[in-house]
Amino acid sequence: MRKTTKIFLIIFLIIAIFFTIIFINFYIRKSVLTSGQVNSENFEQLSNKKIEWGIKRADNHEQPDVGSTNKKIMDEYQGLYLGNKDKKYIYLTFDLGYEAGYTSKILEVLKNNNVKATFFITAHYLNTQEALVKQMIEEGHIVGNHTVNHKSMPSCSLDTIKTEVMDLHSAVYEKFGYEMKYMRPPKGEYSEKTVAYTNTLGYTTVMWSFAYDDWDEKKQGREEYGKKKILDNVHNGEIMLLHATSKDNSNILDEVIKKIKDMGYEFRNIDEFEK
Repeated sequence: MRKTTKIFLIIFLIIAIFFTIIFINFYIRKSVLTSGQVNSENFEQLSNKKIEWGIKRADNHEQPDVGSTNKKIMDEYQGLYLGNKDKKYIYLTFDLGYEAGYTSKILEVLKNNNVKATFFITAHYLNTQEALVKQMIEEGHIVGNHTVNHKSMPSCSLDTIKTEVMDLHSAVYEKFGYEMKYMRPPKGEYSEKTVAYTNTLGYTTVMWSFAYDDWDEKKQGREEYGKKKILDNVHNGEIMLLHATSKDNSNILDEVIKKIKDMGYEFRNIDEFEK
């Protein structure tokens, strides 16, 4: 009888410890998300393991698999990566670390097709292409934060992350009176800690459900390849990532947009995102 009682007591203690740990982790996450003040101590228990965003493409225009870890963290911290599976909405986004001479043409194509996009820019882009950023804002596009120096966020201290995000935020606001609210982690590298922390800075993390190797300047001159990659992988709720530094993208964008519309899809602004 005593031995049985001891066993039950041990089992009870193990269960109690297990649920205590769960409760503590839940409380830590809740305090991180709801704290009005940014306190580094709130983030000490969150993982800073670097995660490289990746997706597994599906056939027949089905939504891709973003992976269980990506999904768990993005859902927990209200990140955007894949929209409603039942609605034929496409959210077009561009990454811009520097200007290669193609953005004006891209903006013209977007205007002619009545499509609004989101442009994630760095401080270098803002400082060298102020007129183009101003045009983006005036034509109804969203300008997003791609940080000052395009550093991998898990490699940065919280103070450095704050500087990387908020210095660009302040600069855009001072120049245009425009308040940025979406960010894309440079290189698609993030951790639970960095996503939680940038939330407290007022930012929503935006990843993607489609991208291809368009960023490589040495891989231009493959317009048919680019069109096939984009059109073969169109899917409901897609957040499409293209690089505006790609000459191919600037040349094929008009045709691609028209064909996607012909397929019954609607381009939507990220402000209209539906999960």
